[in-house]
Amino acid sequence: MEDLIFRHMETVRGLTLKKLESVPGSLVDRVPPGFNNSIRWNFGHIAFIQGRLVYEVMGEDAGLPAAFRECFAAGTSPAGWAGDPPGMEEIRAVLLGQPEQIPESRRGRLDESLPEPFTNRMGVTFRTACETLLFSLYHEALHLETIKRILNSIDG
Repeated sequence: MEDLIFRHMETVRGLTLKKLESVPGSLVDRVPPGFNNSIRWNFGHIAFIQGRLVYEVMGEDAGLPAAFRECFAAGTSPAGWAGDPPGMEEIRAVLLGQPEQIPESRRGRLDESLPEPFTNRMGVTFRTACETLLFSLYHEALHLETIKRILNSIDG
């Protein structure tokens, strides 16, 4: 089952990276009416939240630059950025690296209990490493859809 989960993570991330590669650089910072965040924010948020859900809730360092928390944590937005956010190449590098790093660090550990149950902003409580990893895939798909909606709004 573990290999299936990691393969699914690679599939989801492959879709995300394919979309990232297709977005023109001129559009990544646009925030169209009806949206709170940009395409750059959504890609960075995907990377940040996966690190948070896989590592931080286990009491471990996600290994992300501090700017990812400052710019892409839940509740942040481009309107609040004090300086330059991480560039798209830096975000891409993190997104590329996670599907390699996570299986290496979590293989044989998905059944581990979290140090304490974690309840997210949606009110869902997680108790194991596997639950948080699986939720991160759902979360990624939600934000990938948001990216598509932003692009449609800009193009349409």
